[in-house]
Amino acid sequence: MAPVEHELVSIPADGVNLAGHLHRPTDAPDPLPGVVFSGPLTGVKEQVSGRYAAQLAQHGFACLAFDHQNYGESDGSPRQHEDPPTKLVDLRAATGYLARQDDVSEDALAAVGVCLGTSYILCFSAFDPRIKAVSLVAGAYNDPSAFREILGPKAYRAVMEQAADAWTRYDAGAALETIPAVSEDETEEVAMPGSEPWAYYGTDRGRVPSWENEITSVSIAALMRFDAMGAAPFLEQPALFVHGEKDDYCSPKAARSAFEKVPDPKQWTQLPAEEHIDLYDVDEHVDEAVAKTADWFHDHLVPRKA
Repeated sequence: MAPVEHELVSIPADGVNLAGHLHRPTDAPDPLPGVVFSGPLTGVKEQVSGRYAAQLAQHGFACLAFDHQNYGESDGSPRQHEDPPTKLVDLRAATGYLARQDDVSEDALAAVGVCLGTSYILCFSAFDPRIKAVSLVAGAYNDPSAFREILGPKAYRAVMEQAADAWTRYDAGAALETIPAVSEDETEEVAMPGSEPWAYYGTDRGRVPSWENEITSVSIAALMRFDAMGAAPFLEQPALFVHGEKDDYCSPKAARSAFEKVPDPKQWTQLPAEEHIDLYDVDEHVDEAVAKTADWFHDHLVPRKA
């Protein structure tokens, strides 16, 4: 594995600055293939996306993990608000930043998403030909029709009405209400309920100073109307899907449905993970996901070295 250097960078994105970590191999020949990352809901660059970026850089890639607007050390408001269109702007800006680096090949750019980040990478890459290949790990592929079917039309509409009322109050000067992202108390209303999200974000496994256990309540409605599945047929770049055999949070069935909608060339890889968060930080599974991603990108971005 190549030694890696890590640089704190600032990425301009439509008038705000995004804080990022650029990971580069120190002994690989220029120009390097470049990779942008997007991670789980509320995640910051010191967590999942940063781990994947740092490890993939050891395989010869310049890797950019960053905090999306409203999160971590990046600018943006309302704080802790999930805004899918803005996240696509962030990815556009991060891709441009990476392409402008003197040691990065603008003709060999790729993207990696983990968990919710797969939805953003899928939607962004499907319509940005600068991205030449993608890897989608432990994916959550948002689909408004699926949310509506699960909740029922009336309950789904009620979520939208509650969000509209909250935005009306916000536009009149009130603050947006927030809820915890995770909680040890499974009866508490949170964005990511259950023991697994708490086991990662609520403990030393994933807790970092720049992460906050908070998200705007209207973020839930934003996620429920965000359509990643609709973009799947438009993804013409080579796509690697990596998923765990068992996943109670991002079902293999839904991931397989996204895979079926994506045109060739594509590849499905299933790992013997027991939990969704195994692909966040369990060495065995993360190492394998990174290795599969590196092989995929070497095959589709640059000629494999002898």
